[in-house]
Amino acid sequence: MSEMIRVTLPDGSAREVVRGTTPAQIAADIGPGLAKAALAARVDGEVRDIMRPLDADTQLALITAKDEADALELVRHDYAHILAEAVQALWPGTQITFGPATDDGFYYDVKAPESRDPFSMDDLPAIEEKMREIIRADKPLRREVWSRDALIAKWEKEGEVFKAEWAKELPEGEELSVYWSGDDWLDMCRGPHLASTGKVDPQAFKLMRVAGAYWRGDQRNAQLTRIYGTGWLNKKQLDAHLHRLEEAAKRDHRKLGREMDLFHLQEEAHGSVFWHPHGYIVWRELEAYMRRAIDAAGYREVKTPQVMDARQWEQSGHWGKYRENMFVIPDEVPNTEDDGPLVSDAAEWMALKPMNCPAHVLIFRQGIKSYRDLPLRFYENGCCHRNEPHGALHGLMRVRQFTQDDAHIFCREDQIVDEVQAFCQLADRIYKDMGFDSYAIKLALRPEKRFGSEEMWDKAEAELRAAVARAGLATDDYGWEELPGEGAFYAPKLEWHLTDAIGRTWQVGTIQSDRVLPERLDASYVAEDGERHRPVMLHRAIFGSYERFIGILIEHFAGRFPTWLAPVQAVVATIVSDADDYAKEAVAQLTAAGIRVDTDLRNEKINYKVREHSLAKVPYLLVVGKREAEEGTVAIRTLGQDGQRVMPLSEAIAMLKAEATPPDLRKD
Repeated sequence: MSEMIRVTLPDGSAREVVRGTTPAQIAADIGPGLAKAALAARVDGEVRDIMRPLDADTQLALITAKDEADALELVRHDYAHILAEAVQALWPGTQITFGPATDDGFYYDVKAPESRDPFSMDDLPAIEEKMREIIRADKPLRREVWSRDALIAKWEKEGEVFKAEWAKELPEGEELSVYWSGDDWLDMCRGPHLASTGKVDPQAFKLMRVAGAYWRGDQRNAQLTRIYGTGWLNKKQLDAHLHRLEEAAKRDHRKLGREMDLFHLQEEAHGSVFWHPHGYIVWRELEAYMRRAIDAAGYREVKTPQVMDARQWEQSGHWGKYRENMFVIPDEVPNTEDDGPLVSDAAEWMALKPMNCPAHVLIFRQGIKSYRDLPLRFYENGCCHRNEPHGALHGLMRVRQFTQDDAHIFCREDQIVDEVQAFCQLADRIYKDMGFDSYAIKLALRPEKRFGSEEMWDKAEAELRAAVARAGLATDDYGWEELPGEGAFYAPKLEWHLTDAIGRTWQVGTIQSDRVLPERLDASYVAEDGERHRPVMLHRAIFGSYERFIGILIEHFAGRFPTWLAPVQAVVATIVSDADDYAKEAVAQLTAAGIRVDTDLRNEKINYKVREHSLAKVPYLLVVGKREAEEGTVAIRTLGQDGQRVMPLSEAIAMLKAEATPPDLRKD
């Protein structure tokens, strides 16, 4: 008689089934609709193939397209395998390596056969068509377990040197899972997969691009081709994604930065930004806004050195963790173990600061601090340098020289929750002033490699949770989520993830509760008991860096900054030369009112001027001709709107002055 097992479903009901029953069979027993919709199963919390037999009592949940995160991960994994199968079918002798799912699709690293050049964009249409052929064939995806030695022998026989190398590094005697596509193609994979290739939509994927890659990411190894694709549950999702990409391309801050004459980058200072006058106006407006915000919140602004002794970075712990990303003077420093001693002549080695926190501790240590002095909030628009890899640099989003809106709060244990709550409220106000009404807060928890005791981490994580809850932000409305293992090596942290105008998310602000650095750098204060105690150090930023935040703003607004941030807030343009004197007088009055305004007196047609200033993203164009000059009016054209409004110049100035006022200074 067959042995029975107990399967408990999410609603609490249970079924007795024969050992070896598959989740697919259970779905069919529940109903034909579920049998058709079920894609995979969550077995005791682990996602598995729907055709994989159950062998013990278990908690079972069936995954359908409604479980979008799990479903997308599954279909993208399948698309990657189908991509590899298609490439090998079209070009026998192609070697395959790894092919994971990504945040919006999938890729596979492959090596073309010796008989042809590396794969290129020209090959993508043929690969797509072959993939659709494999999908339409609805080939069963079947899991098998092989011995390590048998799999190595197969890969070596078929000339799959990369797969063989990978398998050889796994423990001897280990059984490895493979997946067959039909009976003629297989790949080594942990899974899970859908039941067959036909379960993915042949119209819901697109191959996007190819790029060079190295085996295992090491440039000393063989060069491969990485083929990228995007994959979704249905064509509607794909079309929406492609539309987002098209919109993102229009909003690309590098493109708009050139068109609006905001900044440029060049090889002579790779990874650093040349800010043009218009771009630096945006910077200065943000800097002034932030200074008003931190002054009102009780921060004291400081300025610290760019270059510091290497021993300071060793003592702080950054030398062991960040050495490879630091610019060191001289640039040849002997290798040292993490947190190991520096060489005896370490005093000769200096480093450009990659962050501001150790310098702020040194300011705190000047003079004796009492418990009555705390909290102390030190703020710095701190210029930092990090030696990011050349290939990782990306416009304003990732640079080597950047300026942080950085602050460190030195406080007592009993002040932590209040300080973090106050920061949450400050960040909320600033992000909304910047035009971001939607954001998520996430708590990044202790990483595997960290400093400090478990008790310290328990306290720090609990304090951050409590502060967010007290601020009323630990809710689904704010996307509250905890991220195991994502904290810094010295502290857990809260992260702010903004959602922009086209639905993309950007991680910007953070606050970290640190008990490690004050200990390592010997920061202390005299407590009420007359003894020396360690302060807790809260590391915090809201913009993150000015460079990246400006890049985000450019893309969020598609270059159409709100009037208070726009480099040029208005242009007075003439229709006829008879209005030149009136235009100059209008500009003088607008300037006196604090409006950033230009004139356009060129002998060009007004439609040409309108088009040109629209491309420059000027919020308001004030058109004047002979009639306007006689009546003391202006015809106002608003960026992005059709038509125009005629109003007295004094009313136009009042309107523009109100819009040009930063949001924190408005009285309404």
